[in-house]
Amino acid sequence: MKSFGFAAGVAATFMTLSSTSAFAVTQISWWHAMTGANAEVVDKISKDFNASQSDYELVPVFKGTYPETLNAGIAAYRAGQAPDIIQVFDVGTGVMMAAEGAIKPAADVLTSAGMTFDKSQYLPGIVGYYSKPDGTMLSFPYNSSSPILYYNKDIFKKAGLDVDSPPKTWNEVWEDAKKIKASGAAACGYTSTWLTWIHLENFAAWNDVSWATQQNGLAGGDVELKINAPIFVNHFQALADLAKDGTFKYGGRTSEAKQIFLAGECGIMTESSGGLGDIVKSGMNYGIGQLPYDSDAKGAPQNTTPGGASLWVFADKSDEEYKGVAAFIAYLSKTEVQEYLHQKSGYLPVTLAAYEATKKSGFYDKNVGRETPILQMTGKTPTDNSKGVRLPNLPQVRDIQNEEFEKMLAGQQTAQQALDNAVTRGNAAIKEALGN
Repeated sequence: MKSFGFAAGVAATFMTLSSTSAFAVTQISWWHAMTGANAEVVDKISKDFNASQSDYELVPVFKGTYPETLNAGIAAYRAGQAPDIIQVFDVGTGVMMAAEGAIKPAADVLTSAGMTFDKSQYLPGIVGYYSKPDGTMLSFPYNSSSPILYYNKDIFKKAGLDVDSPPKTWNEVWEDAKKIKASGAAACGYTSTWLTWIHLENFAAWNDVSWATQQNGLAGGDVELKINAPIFVNHFQALADLAKDGTFKYGGRTSEAKQIFLAGECGIMTESSGGLGDIVKSGMNYGIGQLPYDSDAKGAPQNTTPGGASLWVFADKSDEEYKGVAAFIAYLSKTEVQEYLHQKSGYLPVTLAAYEATKKSGFYDKNVGRETPILQMTGKTPTDNSKGVRLPNLPQVRDIQNEEFEKMLAGQQTAQQALDNAVTRGNAAIKEALGN
């Protein structure tokens, strides 16, 4: 068995795979949810993989947003027309884990191709999230991200703020947002994508407070939400208060707020590190800061948890298709490919080798703030509150939370009411999903 993880081993394995079927080209379908600059990265990686060998043709297909792609994959599997690979966002991890017969663990795909997965070669916080408790890798982490803060330096300057000092705490964010709005430097001070991921799940991890029982669902399925604790209520009430006069502007449930920021309507935004490509492409004079933390939380900041998505392999495919999938995973693990993906998109490099190579090249010295998402995730050993979030129906629970937040931001209820309702409805949905 070859050791999977070392660059030489991966290259040797890839050459072996390429020589097994020299006369026929096997198509490998890859459904994804990438748009804008990140879609360009998908296309380049696919074309480069195809050009690197002659046995397999990787065919990337855009299937809509993350939720739309997951739903499309489920429907396709039920109809017997599932793709070989599907990109599933972190929220769908529990859904895919529960569908054991529908997927083939990535570790098994690699084993059948004569490889073993050496997790010591990969960023532990990322690989651990997509693995079973025994360490078996279920999916390959294609694009892992951490939420960070972006700010428009030109708007900061107009508002009289220090362009080299992004806010570090949430109270500082609120104050800077008010100054931006009051000064007329921008119509809105602050916006955010993914309220559930950033302001609930990562808010809990970063401040080392419980999101739910059972280690946020990682230790068992019988979970009760804890998101109506005072620290969450105070945080969301502050958002609700800022929304009243437009200091905070809500964009939507997923990444819609990025367009508000790119248009120059707001001076500050919290968003995935994977949103960087579009910001760079826009030509904005931007800065990066770490995810803000609650100044009253003991031990904060702790560590962030991975967002983004991983690549799952569907079951019931041919041996030749699985060899092609393994070849693609081997290709993705190459240091130079991970360097490109990380530096171009803002997503985290999966391998430690790619991280070290990027660091050694001076990339982080020339691009201030680009190392921030990695340091956030790896800076401290995770606690029971900061290993991640996992539920068999997390997409549904997030929808419930978003519904309550939208009523709150419309002035129809307080933060306490919104979070109490989110807990009651969310707990009921979790029990129903477990058959209780």
